[in-house]
Amino acid sequence: MSNLEGEYVPSTRGWVRDQVEAFEASDGADANVLRGTNDPIIVVTNRGARSGKIRKTPLMRVEKDGRYLVVGSRGGAPTHPQWVHNLRAHPEVELQDGAHRTAYVARELSGDERAQWWQYAVETWAQYAVYQAKTERLIPIFLLEPAG
Repeated sequence: MSNLEGEYVPSTRGWVRDQVEAFEASDGADANVLRGTNDPIIVVTNRGARSGKIRKTPLMRVEKDGRYLVVGSRGGAPTHPQWVHNLRAHPEVELQDGAHRTAYVARELSGDERAQWWQYAVETWAQYAVYQAKTERLIPIFLLEPAG
């Protein structure tokens, strides 16, 4: 389990708040796919970059050998999702995959390592390539590795 304690501030986006609540309440049995698809998600808990408050975000499940990749695509929007700034400031996170919650440390990837993991991300969920084509920014990706 992680050491993420403090005030939890639910997302201002209703669908995000509702999905996180249903996912956690059911230990990942419900609300465990991207809306309108059968594509699995995880929930990442992290600390806000400025507020220091606890935040929770449903993200696509991209896992390999016990490590997870989180992709700051924001659907190809011109700006990063807020959680990218949070992970850069506070890389300690808790990840819930189904009923399993584990502490992880996030590391932003670059260079060849980023290229290899980006390829894996696109193989896992092809929509990421579409999102990258929609934006001029390089979509940030973070590798989440078990803490300790």
